[in-house]
Amino acid sequence: MGQKALIGTIWKGVEAMVLNDGRMTNEDAFWKCFEEISGLSRAEVEQETLDFYANEFNEAIASTKPNPRADQVVKLLKEHGVKVYLATNPIFPRVGTMNRIRWAGIDAEDFEVITTYETYHYCKPNPKYFQEVMEEFGLNPKECLMVGNDVQEDLTIRSLGVKTYLLTDTLENKKNIPLEEAETEYKGTMEELYEWFQSYFVHN
Repeated sequence: MGQKALIGTIWKGVEAMVLNDGRMTNEDAFWKCFEEISGLSRAEVEQETLDFYANEFNEAIASTKPNPRADQVVKLLKEHGVKVYLATNPIFPRVGTMNRIRWAGIDAEDFEVITTYETYHYCKPNPKYFQEVMEEFGLNPKECLMVGNDVQEDLTIRSLGVKTYLLTDTLENKKNIPLEEAETEYKGTMEELYEWFQSYFVHN
């Protein structure tokens, strides 16, 4: 399979994961779709696909702008005993997600979990994805804060009673909702988030 055809089929598989109803892992939903579209078996192309995520996928780093404050925020929270969960959309295999973490300049070992397609059954913006994470770790929604930059994908967790902090300096807003209308308890830049947490720990 040519690389262009492979990438197109991968995107169809991503669509299948977003529509996953929880009856299978996102990984299985991806490969079921992949096999139906390509006519190839998973066994024939899985290694080629994983090699893509381990190698060519890294070319996407050129479009990223790592913010050192992201790593500092995570480490600040950990220093004060706060557990941090990387609730990134589980549409990539672990090898691809670990590359994305590296691009962002953060340490994978700082997180209690990093969600990938191998073990999760839903995707953002489905609130059941967030519910799956919280149930797995016995998290109380009232004790959680979701920090995210995507208006459509991250703020749906509010339906579960979780407060949100919307990052405005890396904002994803496909529907172009005016920022003042975004349904979130808090919003600001990564720098403002860092200062907010610093102030909180000084006074508590």
